[in-house]
Amino acid sequence: MTVLVVTGTGTEIGKTIVTAAVAAARSDLRVAVLKPAQTGLAPGEAGDAAEVARLAGGHVTALELARFPEPLAPATAARRAALPPVRPYEIAEAAQKLATEHDLVLIEGAGGLLVRFDDEGSTLADAARLLDAPVLVVTPAGLGTLNTTALTAEALRARGLGCLGVVVGSMPAEPDLAARCNLADLPVVAGAPLLGAVPAGAGALEPADFRARARSWLASELGGNRPAG
Repeated sequence: MTVLVVTGTGTEIGKTIVTAAVAAARSDLRVAVLKPAQTGLAPGEAGDAAEVARLAGGHVTALELARFPEPLAPATAARRAALPPVRPYEIAEAAQKLATEHDLVLIEGAGGLLVRFDDEGSTLADAARLLDAPVLVVTPAGLGTLNTTALTAEALRARGLGCLGVVVGSMPAEPDLAARCNLADLPVVAGAPLLGAVPAGAGALEPADFRARARSWLASELGGNRPAG
């Protein structure tokens, strides 16, 4: 696995922190993280790719293809900013170039799988298809996650894309009944294994502490030592 696409069932559910955890767990590899479209930040502000590199360590190269100032879907943000959108072939070309110099390329999407990157309706799924890359799905822990995870998995299958597995992006320290049950039910609805659960608040840890703990959150398929579900 040279390229791994990280998507989610929605926004603000922990994709960046999961991407950082995977990068930290693979400290034995040269890792690149690619953020095709960063929205909602001004020039000079640290984006998601930079946050992954900060948490995961010096073996990580961060690359952002485009930045749009308003916190909107990439296609909308690009249009409102009168800037060129990011196209799937540009994402694929950037990932392929990074793969020539790195052992693992992590592509972190924006929002969910089918968020539009341009006005023609291109999505992260199109880039994954061009790359023939597996997709890791990040999902919330609580009530409602089974439906959105099932929908995302169904969309992947309909496009001939492989779901490597599911990771809970922010697992509460004291999970309620739904969150506890969802750990068993998520792999069923996804048709793919549960490959990890990152604790809530992990992104606030000191980088050294984050790196020391990352493997315990993830299964061996992602470089960790947690049993897969």
